[in-house]
Amino acid sequence: MSNTIQKNLDYKKYVVSSKLQYFKPHATKIQKTYAEEISSSLNRDSKFIDPKYFYDKKGSDLFEKICSLPEYYPTRTEISILKQLRDELPSYLDENFRLVELGSGTSVKTRLILDILVKLQDTTEYFPIDISEILTESSEQLLKDYDGLHITGLIDTYEGGLQFLKNFDDKKNLIIFLGSSFGNFSPNDGYKFLQKINSTMKHGDLFLIGLDLVKDKQILESAYDDSQGITAEFNLNILSRINDELDADFSLKNFSHYAIYNEKKQRVEMYLKSLVNQSVIVSKSNLLFNLEKDELILTEHSHKYKLSQISKLLHSTGFQIKQTWLDDKKHFSLTLASKN
Repeated sequence: MSNTIQKNLDYKKYVVSSKLQYFKPHATKIQKTYAEEISSSLNRDSKFIDPKYFYDKKGSDLFEKICSLPEYYPTRTEISILKQLRDELPSYLDENFRLVELGSGTSVKTRLILDILVKLQDTTEYFPIDISEILTESSEQLLKDYDGLHITGLIDTYEGGLQFLKNFDDKKNLIIFLGSSFGNFSPNDGYKFLQKINSTMKHGDLFLIGLDLVKDKQILESAYDDSQGITAEFNLNILSRINDELDADFSLKNFSHYAIYNEKKQRVEMYLKSLVNQSVIVSKSNLLFNLEKDELILTEHSHKYKLSQISKLLHSTGFQIKQTWLDDKKHFSLTLASKN
């Protein structure tokens, strides 16, 4: 079976205009996967919810608020580094590249890359991959702001999007993974994910990744437990989403937000803490489970890295580092790499 036929079976194509189309997995495929994952992750002693489920419409909106908080340094710091790339990135782009973005969100940082590409080529292709429906809204706004831009969006997981992209055509891709989302992976899963990206790439493709660096514990914990309580609202919203989409009966007042930096494992750990002994039903997952008072549900690991670790990780997963950019305080990094 050809790739094209398989894609048509798994995805529905939506054509919005001559410059905008997007693909979305059939609803039954999404629902089944979501229900199965939640059933598996909550039906165990060490309960967790995958952080990719933070980003429904409300979750995406709340995360945009988090990005502008004074305590949350990653976004503004990464933007400052991206501005450095205006003069330096073009030297690596010797011919037309399609921009592929993992986790596009509202595309604020994407514009800094698009600003570079549109100066280098007459038409620019943008291929955003995001699990949130916000992708379509941000795409329509981008088309208003950039002449010569053509967008093919994919509303799916990163893994699904990368599989879709593989052998899509022969055009060179600049794949970007901005923010500190890579830190959400466990070390083993992160290693496998980088291998997945590498296997998707053709020789000549480029990969730009943002990675948060190890720093003072107080700076890190404040970034994930802000004084306005926006991060807490964002964390609790993941339960609201399960209530709405999987017919669950989580009572949000029975949970609190809890975040701590684990120095030994170099990661911020974010949890939902049960404030009482309680039972929860998730109907569409055929799940009933109990929580004791003070029991934790893990919702996010955010790993932080040393530069030496970044170099070792990328080289071991098949990449050749072209350049790494840092901010003045060395709080954050952007690394450009090619397939070895």
